[in-house]
Amino acid sequence: MSVTSKSILITGGAGFIGSHLVDRLLRDEPSHITVVDNFFLGSMANLAPALAVRPDIEVIRLDASDLAAMQDVVTARGVDTVFDLAVIPLPTSLTYPAWTVQTNVGIATTFCEIARRGLVERLVHVSSSEAYGSARYIPMDEGHPHDAITPYAASKSAADHIIESYVQTFDIDATVIRPFNNIGPRQNPGSYAGIVPIVVRKVLNGEPIEIFGDGEQTRDFIFVKETAELIAQIQDSAECRGQVLNLATGVETSVNDLVSRILHIMGAPDHPVFHSAERPGDVRQHLADVSKLEGILGHAPDPLGDEALAETIDWYRAVLA
Repeated sequence: MSVTSKSILITGGAGFIGSHLVDRLLRDEPSHITVVDNFFLGSMANLAPALAVRPDIEVIRLDASDLAAMQDVVTARGVDTVFDLAVIPLPTSLTYPAWTVQTNVGIATTFCEIARRGLVERLVHVSSSEAYGSARYIPMDEGHPHDAITPYAASKSAADHIIESYVQTFDIDATVIRPFNNIGPRQNPGSYAGIVPIVVRKVLNGEPIEIFGDGEQTRDFIFVKETAELIAQIQDSAECRGQVLNLATGVETSVNDLVSRILHIMGAPDHPVFHSAERPGDVRQHLADVSKLEGILGHAPDPLGDEALAETIDWYRAVLA
């Protein structure tokens, strides 16, 4: 079931999670690796480690929602498996909601259609825990209701339902993976930055750290390299075919606690922090039920440890210095 000696396509492969997945899949020695990215958030720098190992990785700047273009890509390269990570992120949906929804839904529909036409064998679609909205109950299993708060979340929920409909109606070989909150090197440090690069930048610049709301909103944080490893294992498992799977650690952490951990690792435990109004679309509580994933793979994902957090902080120190 592995991708060894197969032709694979990773959409969004120059992005945060996508580039780490490219690194991980190199170990399986696919015959050909194609990365499609529109470079809205992706960067060639993210692919530098992989290109150093496999200079033959083909990188194509395209919109993954373009069905005709993607069909040309998969047919010309004989793609067997698609890892679909291309996405317009949540913060963008607060400014450009229509474009976000149209693109994210279009990407999922494009690859469902390509799979329906028999042009690829397997589709591994990376969704988001944002599709669930705030937790109605804890922990959140894969059957948790979809209470999308933002246009981004609604687009990811819609994409999941489209894929599930193609599985049921056309029997395509697809798996939907819902990662919870990823942390690690290469997360965009710019306008749409995550919590770690924001905190690191504030400390380096001597500026106070802003926490939206009371900071007691919780997330299930996972190290991005752990996510990449688990995606590869899910691809390799026959039991994961046709499934929807949470990808998280089952450990709940508040924003206040995470900021405190970052500051302690940076040696700045007393750095000033202030609280502002709640951010629109910010879910209150997220904690995954990972029993389904654990039952299939036979092990639980590792919680986000201080070593992984320190590796992440060191990377941003170097980038932002």
